[in-house]
Amino acid sequence: MAKGSTHQSSEFVKAIYLGTSGSGKTGSLVSLVNAGYQLRVLDLDNGLDALVGEIKRQCPDKLDNLDYITLQDNITADKLRGAKVQGSPKAYTDAIKYMTKWDDESTPSEWGTNTIFALDSLTLFGRAAKRWAEGMNPTAKDPRQWYGAAQESITTVLDMLTSKNFRAHVLILTHIDMTELPDGTVKGYASSIGKALGPKLPAVFNNMILAESRGTGENVKRTIATMPTNILELKTARSHTIPKSLPLNTGMATIFEELLK
Repeated sequence: MAKGSTHQSSEFVKAIYLGTSGSGKTGSLVSLVNAGYQLRVLDLDNGLDALVGEIKRQCPDKLDNLDYITLQDNITADKLRGAKVQGSPKAYTDAIKYMTKWDDESTPSEWGTNTIFALDSLTLFGRAAKRWAEGMNPTAKDPRQWYGAAQESITTVLDMLTSKNFRAHVLILTHIDMTELPDGTVKGYASSIGKALGPKLPAVFNNMILAESRGTGENVKRTIATMPTNILELKTARSHTIPKSLPLNTGMATIFEELLK
């Protein structure tokens, strides 16, 4: 029987990183590169320009600490459907393949404590999963079958990434879906696919943090929030030592430092 006195904190950070588009999530990962981590990004958003620009500006000698793979299905215009996938949808299954074996033949689950695997973003990963589900069952009469299959598959992927056998740090970047509850209140959840999966993610991840922007123009202030609000269920595994608000450009490195003490 395990006792509390023998419990050891995890040597790996597993976190959901929320934020609206343009809040600076991806670019803020520069502080982890600057701290010496190897950052490996599975990029489904095709949005690494800000991060690369920040690395060049702040720590150009560490530019090759960033290693990324960009995946996108080939979407083309269609007279009847507006848009459709050209050929078979492959972004989702390719993403899972690279979570198992990176393009340099290394194994992500064996990367160790100096490497961070980042999925950017769960939002686009969810869309790719739905296209995969449609391709697997194109004759389904009820679209809920596609959503159900995609959600079940993504749940399994997240179970893999958060398990003790996946020995690397994990950051899941995602947007926010706002949902009105039956009592009329509004809650924000991690954006994935459909409405069922987002509310379940706080039970899977010990750390849920938020990139946020306040103000406009020259007065805009960007920070990383770590404490829950009336809309978002934020949390960290060391809430007693991690400040409730951190500067966006250095905050992620601070969070990792505190979580790994």
